[in-house]
Amino acid sequence: MPAPILPLIEAAPHWPDRGALVGLDLGTKTIGVAVSDPYRRLATGVETIHRKQFKADAARLFTIAAERNAVGFVLGLPINMDGSEGPRAQSTRAFARNLAGLTALAIGLWDERLSTAAVERELIGMDVSRARRAEVIDEHAAIFILQGALDRLAKLRGDR
Repeated sequence: MPAPILPLIEAAPHWPDRGALVGLDLGTKTIGVAVSDPYRRLATGVETIHRKQFKADAARLFTIAAERNAVGFVLGLPINMDGSEGPRAQSTRAFARNLAGLTALAIGLWDERLSTAAVERELIGMDVSRARRAEVIDEHAAIFILQGALDRLAKLRGDR
């Protein structure tokens, strides 16, 4: 049975109380990957996958998830500023459906509006060169997405 694909808040009950989550920033050429600690307090960058074929990309994601004992995925959903979903969001949903067909780990969708722009501004503020920004932007966007989702989940749990 395919894994459920739900908005973050609805996906959370499908995950055990403890266990790492894998955060993904899906691009057309790359996938930024971040992972949380088992207590879901901090997101850390793992790598940027240069996309090839879906099966190869999924296999790498599952390897990362297994290495970190992950219990679910958080996928950034690129919603338009007016709240509508364009072609990128549709592509992300298609990726999630394909991924869900290969795993039992629930997939939570998290609104990633302006995540890449925020990360870009942060890296520029840190005086990171344009070439280096291009290398790390997707991984940092995945961290930003996952950390936002972790913070929201913590607020729902009533953590301080």
